[in-house]
Amino acid sequence: MLGYVKDARGQPVAEATVQVVRDKTGFSYLGATDAGGLFVVLTRLGDESVGEALTVRQGTTERRIAVAFDPANHTDERGTRVDFEGGRAMEHAAWFRSTLLNVVGVTTRH
Repeated sequence: MLGYVKDARGQPVAEATVQVVRDKTGFSYLGATDAGGLFVVLTRLGDESVGEALTVRQGTTERRIAVAFDPANHTDERGTRVDFEGGRAMEHAAWFRSTLLNVVGVTTRH
C-alpha cells in the first residue's frame, strides 16, 4: 500500500505515521511519510487474503478497504493507493501501479 499524506491546505506532511491493520488478525504494519508526504507500507498477504478487510489509519483518520487482486496472477504488482488529505482518506486503486512505477523511477516496463 502506498499513498500521500497532506494537510487541509494540500501541503505534504513529512514524518507522519501510517498504520495498516489486518482486521482478521489485528496484525499491524507501520510506515512513515517522506518529505513529499509519500508513504509505502509493505504487507504480507497471500492468495487466500482476497476479500480480507484492512484498516488504514493516519492520526485519527481511517479507511477500511477490502483486499482485491487476482490470486492466479503472480506477475503484476499487488496493492492499492490510499491518500490522506485533511480529515479524509480516499482509496485510488487504479493509481497504484503508476504511482509505484514513479516511486521506483521506472518510466517503462518490459
